[in-house]
Amino acid sequence: MYICRKIIIMYVKLISAAIQGIGAIPVYVEVHVSRGIRFSLVGLPDNAVRESHERISSALQYCGMDIPRKQVVINMAPGDLRKEGSGYDLPLSVGLMAAGEYVPAESLKDCLFIGELSLDACLQEVRGVLPIALTAREMGLKRLILPHKNAAEASVVEGLEVYGMKHLSEVVAFLKGESRPEPYCSRLDFFDGAQVVPEVDFAEIKGQERAKRAIEVACAGGHNLVMIGPPGSGKTMMAKAIPGILPPMSLDEALETTKIHSVAGKIDARCSLLTSRPFRSPHHSISSVAMIGGGSNPQPGEISLAHNGVLFLDELPEFQRSVLEVLRQPLEDRSISIARSRYAVRYPAGFMLVASMNPCPCGYFNHPTKECVCTASQVHKYIHRISGPLMDRIDIQMEIVPLEYEQLSSVREQESSQSIRERVIKARRLQNDRFKPDKGLFCNAQMSLKQVQRYAQAEPDAYVLLRNAMEKLDLSARAYSRILKVARTIADLDASERLRTRDIAEAIQYRSLDRGAWGF
Repeated sequence: MYICRKIIIMYVKLISAAIQGIGAIPVYVEVHVSRGIRFSLVGLPDNAVRESHERISSALQYCGMDIPRKQVVINMAPGDLRKEGSGYDLPLSVGLMAAGEYVPAESLKDCLFIGELSLDACLQEVRGVLPIALTAREMGLKRLILPHKNAAEASVVEGLEVYGMKHLSEVVAFLKGESRPEPYCSRLDFFDGAQVVPEVDFAEIKGQERAKRAIEVACAGGHNLVMIGPPGSGKTMMAKAIPGILPPMSLDEALETTKIHSVAGKIDARCSLLTSRPFRSPHHSISSVAMIGGGSNPQPGEISLAHNGVLFLDELPEFQRSVLEVLRQPLEDRSISIARSRYAVRYPAGFMLVASMNPCPCGYFNHPTKECVCTASQVHKYIHRISGPLMDRIDIQMEIVPLEYEQLSSVREQESSQSIRERVIKARRLQNDRFKPDKGLFCNAQMSLKQVQRYAQAEPDAYVLLRNAMEKLDLSARAYSRILKVARTIADLDASERLRTRDIAEAIQYRSLDRGAWGF
């Protein structure tokens, strides 16, 4: 507070934050009170922020306070950043309370405020709390004050005191020193090895040993996979069993995944950290924006929500061509850049693509017992709904054969997901040790061409086999590198340092849908 020409002027400054991509940047809320009767909110606020005036006025009155009846100017800096959402209700109301001398301005130091207010002054949960908490720690702030339902999520950030409040009156009592609640504590000892029980166990799936092997290889190396087969052959069931054999996430992966889901508003209030790899299965009617993200208020799409996990596309040819084509760049770069006139954000998109499809419109092309009623042109057109460049980016292409009665009725015990998962984890550990010098590289599917040449050295006879396959199947250069990546994973499952001829041979078998190699 300062005095100018005998006019008392109050100035208060506190800190909030804005979400940008999956990160957060600080927003400084400045409240200036002087003589007059006027209320101004500046700093590029959107409609949701402008409407906060009514919510704040009602909430303050509910707590026996009021907005200062003077000229009030609130600035939200930086002024060139658009402020969106209702999460600024709490910092704006705290700034007004400090300007009205309801709470001491000194108590706002080293604090970051975020939260939405209801008309009865209750604090409502907001999105993006985890990146905001990380930003607060990076700024050297000591305390984060936010809605109680967001406290568990923010508390995973060490070195920051997190106070979850249910009502504005609790915030007032805390800032005035009338109450000293304990900061919310989160236990992370549960995280190591945590895994959600899968919807389907591989022990429940009869037969399909070749398909199970392909899925094991895909999970061990993080490879993209497509399964093609007639209806009822078990494609969807096997896809739903994949989460049960994926390796556990590291703490860094869990934090990054949780940040994405937090920004998208998909974190349960009781959850502090996502412990299992995401498995996203959007319907084939999904739009391009919903798939890759964006919108008037930028949000992560399905490919980002599947980051560090699986994106399952059932009935692949039924997706719009435009939706499938936008997957090509994220499959290569493991991220997606969204540029609009007002903003440009980048979301991580390091997912494992798993897809399933019928071989033709009727579903029975190449079926051993049922006759296909489709013409050759119909089959050709159906398969070519998936473009060559997209199919090139799928490492493993597996044909699923329907089971015979003897296999379906067999009582032989099938291998469980847990035993398969143990082999996958061992293979991933080998890859983690191998890629330690390469920052940001975690599995074989992520290798660049240079890294393939360094880490996927094969025996001389294996190269001869690969050259013959390239010539006979007319494979692309991208298919060449992907065969070597898959062979590297097959060798890792056997703890072999060099790629053997049988590793290359098995990897070649997983290119069933390459043009000229299937159905024609």
